[in-house]
Amino acid sequence: MIDAASLSAFALVSLGMVMTPGPNMIYLVSRSICQGRGAGLISLGGVALGFVFYVFSAALGITALLLAVPFAYDALRFGGALYLLWLAFQAIRPGGRSPFQVQELPPDSPKKLFMMGFLTNLLNPKIAILYLSLLPHFIVPERGSVLLQSIQLGLVQTFISVSVNGLIVLTAGSIALFLGRHPLWLVVQRWLMATVLAGLAVRMASEARR
Repeated sequence: MIDAASLSAFALVSLGMVMTPGPNMIYLVSRSICQGRGAGLISLGGVALGFVFYVFSAALGITALLLAVPFAYDALRFGGALYLLWLAFQAIRPGGRSPFQVQELPPDSPKKLFMMGFLTNLLNPKIAILYLSLLPHFIVPERGSVLLQSIQLGLVQTFISVSVNGLIVLTAGSIALFLGRHPLWLVVQRWLMATVLAGLAVRMASEARR
């Protein structure tokens, strides 16, 4: 199975990515502020189902890819490093917009909230690239089943993402109010996340091929 150091590093990557604004965060914050915490939590349920779908789809696909293509690991490793650098740039680029600056949305039914959460996550390019380019970097075939390692990493990422997004849903209104009064904290958060993501990208790109 995966060693503690690799698992911790992947958990840090997952945390950095979930803290970087993307479609999931924007949708959940919008729903929580416009329709209440209940609507946000229902939407989060759909997002969580999307993560489960990605976990098992990617685990099966990555297993087949790494066994069939000898240099697939290197291609995925460099692709993941480039994507982390792109996320770091997006966090600090001029004109970046906070997900807590939301527009009014009409109320939706619980069924639609759940399905929109699921589809938002399913069509989220950040999550797709996380599973296709970043997750394989932490898999070591010599440590056992690639399939089981992929599922283990996927479940760690799902737990972190759902936990963080759950806290955001519950505190979206308070966070939006705080950031509106203290915009400097938003700048600090963006630069901190950019630094973490860039550092992980350099580590990933410079690591020797297994």
